[in-house]
Amino acid sequence: MFEVLSEKIGAVFKKLSGKGGLSEKDVDEALRQVRLALLEADVNLKVVKEFTARVKERVMTGGVLQSLTPAQQVVKIVHEELTAILGGGVSNLTPAGHPPSVLMLVGLQGGGKTTTAAKLALHLRRSGQRPLLVAADTRRPAAIDQLVVLGKQLDIPVHSEDQKVSPPKICSNALKRAAELAATWVIIDTQGRLHIDEALMKELAEVRKVLQPHEVLLVVDAMTGQDAVRVAEEFNTRVGLSGLVLTKMDGDARGGAALSIKSVTGVPIKFVGIGEKVDALEPFHPDRMASRILGMGDMLTLIEKAQNVVDEKWAKEMEKKLKTASFTLEDFLSQLQQVKKMGSLGQLLDMVPGLSSVARRLPDGMDEKQMKKVEAIVLSMTREERMHPEIIDGSRRRRISVGSGTTPQDVNQLLNQFRQVQKLMKQFDGGKKMPRFMSGLK
Repeated sequence: MFEVLSEKIGAVFKKLSGKGGLSEKDVDEALRQVRLALLEADVNLKVVKEFTARVKERVMTGGVLQSLTPAQQVVKIVHEELTAILGGGVSNLTPAGHPPSVLMLVGLQGGGKTTTAAKLALHLRRSGQRPLLVAADTRRPAAIDQLVVLGKQLDIPVHSEDQKVSPPKICSNALKRAAELAATWVIIDTQGRLHIDEALMKELAEVRKVLQPHEVLLVVDAMTGQDAVRVAEEFNTRVGLSGLVLTKMDGDARGGAALSIKSVTGVPIKFVGIGEKVDALEPFHPDRMASRILGMGDMLTLIEKAQNVVDEKWAKEMEKKLKTASFTLEDFLSQLQQVKKMGSLGQLLDMVPGLSSVARRLPDGMDEKQMKKVEAIVLSMTREERMHPEIIDGSRRRRISVGSGTTPQDVNQLLNQFRQVQKLMKQFDGGKKMPRFMSGLK
């Protein structure tokens, strides 16, 4: 996400950092390049002009050029201004005073409303809520079936009716069912169109009148750039929005929609979709996103992801095994499976400060392919071989490689790397202090 923009802005600040001091001419040239990078990223022209003007004013009036670290001060100001145009603070969902709270999803076809409804339901359940999904998209073929299937996969109740029933009637009945189930949130998947028209807006207005929703979120494809901004403006004017969900952010190398939409529409981004899996939805944090754009990583989101998938007792047990050099391939397989739950390796590296450039150099799908290969090799071993890899001889290597669809060389490479890790662990056996970066890996 923001790959092109991050690289260009990163190059600008790298050049600035190489200078001992900065002049006004240096600042003007850097901001000119930042302005070009933002425009190429499809950021709204007015937003770009206002952004660079604010940065220039703060740099020239804040004593930055006379400071001991002028380049770092410029980066700090840019980070703060990026955070501001992305929305400033976090915009959370606002629940009703008395449950259930009603959340209405609107948007055009193809933006990912139905999948987002399921993702939001999972997010709410993980935070202790009891969501009810409502299939009110009677226009798109299979939309109802899709939501019912997703609900079954997540074990979340779905209210659905015959396609001939009108959406306002479906929503009215859904509210009654929510009371029966003691649901705390009702998430409505509404109808969309291929384009904005009078019939769509009239229909949504009727549904809104019946529901009196506490949240109206527009689901929009981030990769459509300024088209997404125009759609958001139209929906906000005609329907009234409380927030936005930007989908396909993981595929948005430019970032024009995310960097323009709040400033242009005044509507905050509340969530971003970062993948196809049902757990690939994140609350939107403007300051964290600004850090990612500037290549500073996003450790807080990484920690939250780990907390969601890693059991604390299991993590302590793994730490103990690492410290006592009793870590086996069985444990390694367990760790690999935990990491896969957190997302792709590229996404995880992108959140670690200083490693975003490494993440971008990974070939498409390379990290997942490599992890699948390693997992296949370990799964092709017997339990005894995983616990005692030293017993793996030539014939065992050949059997493992055939079973995993790899080569004996691949098996050898994995075993050699594992032995190196074990050797490193033994250096800290017996109470010796582990390096800080390793103790933090738990």
